[in-house]
Amino acid sequence: MGDVAMTIPVMKQVLADNPDVEIVFVTNKNWGALCADIPRLTFYPADVKGKHKGVPGLFRLFRELKATYTISAVADLHNVLRSKIVRTFFRLTGTPVAFIDKGRDEKKALTRKENKILQPLTSTIERYGIVFRQLGLRCEMDNNQVFKPRSLPESVVKNLGARGDKKWVGLAPFATYEEKMYPLDKMEAVLASLVQQPEADVLLFGGGKEEVEKLNALASKYPGVKVVAGRFSLAEELAVISQLTVMVSMDSANMHMASLFGVPVVSVWGATHPYAGFMGYGQSMELSVQISDLECRPCSVFGNKPCFRGDHACMNWILPLQITEKVNKVLG
Repeated sequence: MGDVAMTIPVMKQVLADNPDVEIVFVTNKNWGALCADIPRLTFYPADVKGKHKGVPGLFRLFRELKATYTISAVADLHNVLRSKIVRTFFRLTGTPVAFIDKGRDEKKALTRKENKILQPLTSTIERYGIVFRQLGLRCEMDNNQVFKPRSLPESVVKNLGARGDKKWVGLAPFATYEEKMYPLDKMEAVLASLVQQPEADVLLFGGGKEEVEKLNALASKYPGVKVVAGRFSLAEELAVISQLTVMVSMDSANMHMASLFGVPVVSVWGATHPYAGFMGYGQSMELSVQISDLECRPCSVFGNKPCFRGDHACMNWILPLQITEKVNKVLG
C-alpha cells in the first residue's frame, strides 16, 4: 500500500501539468479510497485473486480496459510480472508503453555487506515521474500535491470523539518485517512520554488481527489513548490521518498515507534507509530517526533480509527520547 500511496502525488502532478490528460489507475481493488477527490483520475479495481487471477485473468483485465476506455498510453509504475503481462498486451496492440526503472543495481550497491556505496538514490516518487515524462507528459514534481484535511465522518466522531482543540499524535509501531520495527517495549516508553502531553491525544494505528490485539493491550495501560486500527474503513482511517498534527511511523505505509495530507512524520529507520528512495512525499530528513554510524546500514531495501550483525542494533540503539524529542519539536 505504501508504494501505491506514493503514486498519488505524482499522478496529481501529472494531471495538474497536463490539463487535457485523464488517468485510469489500475491497482488493488481495496485501495480506491486513496484516489478519492482527484478530478480526471479514475480508479479501476484489479481483482488479482479473483477474476483477474493468472494470465487468463490479466487478459480479461486488459480486454475490460480496452472496451471501457480509450487508452493512449500505458505507464507501468510497478514493473512486476503481472504489470509486465498487462503492458505487453497493450504494446502488442500498438499502445505506447513506459515502465519504471527501479535502480536495482544501485540498490544492491547501497545494501551489500561489503564495499557499500552509501549515497542518496533517486527517490521512488521521482522514478514514477520519469515514467510519465517518457510518455511525453509534463511532470514537474513539487511538494504542493497534498490533500486538504478531510472532515471526520460521524462514525469516527462517535468512536474517537471530536478532536476539538487537542493535537492528535498518530503512533504506528508496526511494519511488514521485524527489521523495520522499533522494539515494542521501547515504543511503549515513547507512548508513556507522549501521554504526558496535556494538549495531545495519542492514536494508535496498525492492521491485522494480531497488531490490533497488541495495540488494544497497549492502550489499556494508558487512559485516553485511542486505537484506530481495526475499527474503520480505509476512507475513514484516511480522514483520521488527515487530522493528525504529527505521525510517528516506521518505514511503512502509514508514513506514506500521512504524507498524502502533508502531515509531518517522525519516521524511524532501522534495516532500511531513506537513501533507498522511500522517504515519504514532502517529508523532512530532519524528522527521521536513525543510527547513522552503523556501517552495516542499510542491509536491505525493504527490510526483508536477516540482520547482518544478529542484534538489530540499528533499532535497539535508538533511544525513546530521540523519537519523543522530534515529536515535541513538531508539537511546539
